[in-house]
Amino acid sequence: MADIALQEIGPDKSLLLVDDDEPFLRRLAKAMEKRGFSVETAGSVAAGRAIATARPPAYAVVDLRLEDGNGLDVVEVLRDKRPDSRVVVLTGYGAIATAVAAVKIGATDYLSKPADARDITNALLALPDELPPPPENPMSADRVRWEHIQRVYELCDRNVSETARRLNMHRRTLQRILAKRSPR
Repeated sequence: MADIALQEIGPDKSLLLVDDDEPFLRRLAKAMEKRGFSVETAGSVAAGRAIATARPPAYAVVDLRLEDGNGLDVVEVLRDKRPDSRVVVLTGYGAIATAVAAVKIGATDYLSKPADARDITNALLALPDELPPPPENPMSADRVRWEHIQRVYELCDRNVSETARRLNMHRRTLQRILAKRSPR
């Protein structure tokens, strides 16, 4: 694996984490504190915007889809209040259109969930002209598909028929997929 040039955290170690998945947020906050960041967390767009307005951080990791809106709203506030901040957008929905939108608004990088603290740190600290290294253990294509199906299934309140309709798949096929264990 090629070594990548990483910048130091710098004198301002402030990091804002915005995610509505509370267990993930706690784990990531603890991991980033161990890496030397001064972490502040928010569980919603409203809380993230308030922190970004009052105390704009040097670094931020923002989930794209939050219960009360779109994480890109937080990125916009960060760009207005602190143009030099380095922002990484996280999402369970890895799509080209949302990646382009995030970068156009001012995100430094875009990572698909599940991303670990090492991947996030590499993305936050990569020099502007460098790409962060690829993840050590990326998800397999089967796992990405399974995660997407599970997410849509949860968003449809575990309604198999509605999920199958939205995924444009036969209901019985979906039932067979849901009955199996998750791929690695």
